[in-house]
Amino acid sequence: MTPTATPPTRTGATEKQAPTRAWATRLVVVGIVLAAMNLRPAITSLGALLEEVRDGLGMSGTLAGLLTSVPPLCFAFFGVMAPRLARRFGPSAVVCVGMAAIASGLVIRPFIGGTAGFLAGTALALAGIAVSNVLMPVIVKRWFPDRVGSMTGLYSMALAFGTSIAAAATVPLTDGLGGHWQTGLAVWAVLAVVAVVPWIPLVRDRGTAATEAPEHISPAVRQEDAGLRITHSRTAWALAVFFGLQATAAYITMGWMPQIFRDAGVPASEAGVLLAVTMAMGVPLAFVIPRVATRLTNQGPVVIVLGACGLAGYAGLYLAPAGGAWAWALLLGISNCAFPLALTMVGMRAKSSVGVAKLSAFAQSTGYLISIPGPLLVGVLYQHSGGWGLPIALMAALMVPQIVIGTLAGRNRTVEDEVAARAAKA
Repeated sequence: MTPTATPPTRTGATEKQAPTRAWATRLVVVGIVLAAMNLRPAITSLGALLEEVRDGLGMSGTLAGLLTSVPPLCFAFFGVMAPRLARRFGPSAVVCVGMAAIASGLVIRPFIGGTAGFLAGTALALAGIAVSNVLMPVIVKRWFPDRVGSMTGLYSMALAFGTSIAAAATVPLTDGLGGHWQTGLAVWAVLAVVAVVPWIPLVRDRGTAATEAPEHISPAVRQEDAGLRITHSRTAWALAVFFGLQATAAYITMGWMPQIFRDAGVPASEAGVLLAVTMAMGVPLAFVIPRVATRLTNQGPVVIVLGACGLAGYAGLYLAPAGGAWAWALLLGISNCAFPLALTMVGMRAKSSVGVAKLSAFAQSTGYLISIPGPLLVGVLYQHSGGWGLPIALMAALMVPQIVIGTLAGRNRTVEDEVAARAAKA
């Protein structure tokens, strides 16, 4: 009697893949942290040296305001492309190229010559930031579906750390490297080059069993997400508007707050440190707030607390910008943590990474479009009024709808359910 052949076992392959998969997960964590650290230095380093850049390039106040509006414009334009690029090349490859674009743009922009060249280099760096902005929540949802709050917190904390370090260190680095603002801006390309490294193995091994992050979702959800019309969701629109209003406040703060303090008599180096303090508040809070938010069924109360801190900070800037500068910097730093809250809500308002990708692209692209006029309008008001009273009043006024819309976005529902309900009524 011929013995029955024993089917080949997959145990060895599984055991081999397990440590490789764990290694890939750790690499993703490192990649997320390093990528997040590079998503704001291109902006906050410019804010710290805005006066020097204006003088060096011969910019008017209005043109400088336009410069502070370039980030949201690029984020809106390039961010909407991220889901399509991710489907074709994979999220890891897109983020890897995004980090390379940031490094290239930061090296090019100070030395290419003229305002147009500076804007072109800035746009290249911001394109890399834009696609990475959109894909970070997608990568978190796919690799860590049960830890959206903690991983979003880690990502947001790293982002805040990179933001604050660039704000605090740019002026001292510029002085230490010869006093040239060009060198002080270009030095941040080094950090972006480092961030490319952990994504390279993930790009090389894309699609293998060792590095895939399988997502266990039902066929019904897959079908919902395949035909998801994100614009048919009220929550998606609420998130987009909330994202836009918080981005308006953030980019006005990053672009203009050092100048507000400098005009009030605060030394340039201290003004940079104050911006760093504002950004540094996001380091601990960006880790705590997403974890708190994921434990709540409604994130509205968190939105209200952050908005109240913003209103208090603006009131202080109006009444005593120099006298209470450190207090206002702290309050505005707390208020700026609406950003990690918005990212957390994006991850909570969809059922799968596909839904999160669509929601993230829509909310961020639409939101950044909404935020474009804010920094520009601040520059125009500052130039024509000769002071900061009107610009600060505008900042405070915008905080009110941010609170209202954010409360609506924080309600416990998903975009898939809302779109399905609307389709059923049609």
